[in-house]
Amino acid sequence: MEGVAIMKKVAVVINSAWQGYNFRLNLARAFKNNDYKVIFIAPDDRKYSKKIKQEFEFIHIPFNAGGISPIQDLKVCYLLHKIYKENRFDIVLNFTIKPNIYSSIVARLLNIKSINNITGLGTVFIEKTFVTNVVMLLYRISLFFSTHVFFQNSEDKDYFLSKGLVTKKKCSLIPGSGVDTKKFTPVCNERRIDTFKFLLVARVIRDKGILEYIDAAYLLKKKYKNIEFGLLGELGSINRTSIPEEKILKLHNNGIINYKGMTDNVIEQLANSNCVVLPSYREGCPRSLMEASSMALPIVATDVVGCRYIIDDGINGLLCHVRDSYDLALKMEKIFNMSIKDRNRMGKFGREKMINEFDESIVIKEYMNFVNKLIK
Repeated sequence: MEGVAIMKKVAVVINSAWQGYNFRLNLARAFKNNDYKVIFIAPDDRKYSKKIKQEFEFIHIPFNAGGISPIQDLKVCYLLHKIYKENRFDIVLNFTIKPNIYSSIVARLLNIKSINNITGLGTVFIEKTFVTNVVMLLYRISLFFSTHVFFQNSEDKDYFLSKGLVTKKKCSLIPGSGVDTKKFTPVCNERRIDTFKFLLVARVIRDKGILEYIDAAYLLKKKYKNIEFGLLGELGSINRTSIPEEKILKLHNNGIINYKGMTDNVIEQLANSNCVVLPSYREGCPRSLMEASSMALPIVATDVVGCRYIIDDGINGLLCHVRDSYDLALKMEKIFNMSIKDRNRMGKFGREKMINEFDESIVIKEYMNFVNKLIK
């Protein structure tokens, strides 16, 4: 009808509804509040997809994050083509490897603009194999077709540029997925500590440094009684470095670690912790460290891509050597033996850093500005 504005349509394409709900919901809300129609495209897990459906339209797509079947991936491309053609999106926002690759190519075939977000390079880039070369080739093709690429840390950006996977004029840097500093607020650690609680928040896979964390727990438990090693995250994830569930449950039953399962209320777990740890082998811009720092907790992580982007060593946390259980234990012990005053000082600096550099509003503003320019 004449005089009626046509609502612009944005797709949020991601390989899990859990990630969409936990990491991209506020971004989607920002677009919705600016008169965009937002549709999530992800695997329907019947839990987090249901939560998303309370606010947004949701379309199922069978992304298999850990799968390497060409037939399955061709099926996904066919379904994406069908979905994009039916919905006539103005722009698609891609997150994680398979959406970045396949959605960009399909969008270009239909003359739809796309923005990719390199959320981290993951297992396939940590241990170089034939699959790594295949993924790099696919990235080179897909990023050629994409309209713009956001990177979450400068080292990943430089790596892609050095390998010729993307051109400099097409990419820019954002502070990860950002953290909601109004939601993740400081906790009071002035209370008397009977048991000092470390917490690792991550999928239970080897690449997150879970085995080094377990070794550090053994080492420190030999010296101290009033210390706990919490582990919060998904067991049995589809990843070739996944750690068997029975091993984790045995360690839990033996009192080496306290496995806490999964939760939608990570704030409660962080509030009951004294230090958050992430001994990962490589990250994009780890959300667990941002959330902990936003709550003014000291953090310990490996001196690797992504983690060192968040930690100023000795200021808001401590960096340790990668794949080194002894150095991890040493840095955790240092935090443990600090005075409450010194730990709180670290937390204060971390909180300030999150507000000034990593607040979610910074990421949302970048997306809004860029999309508004692309689809005037």
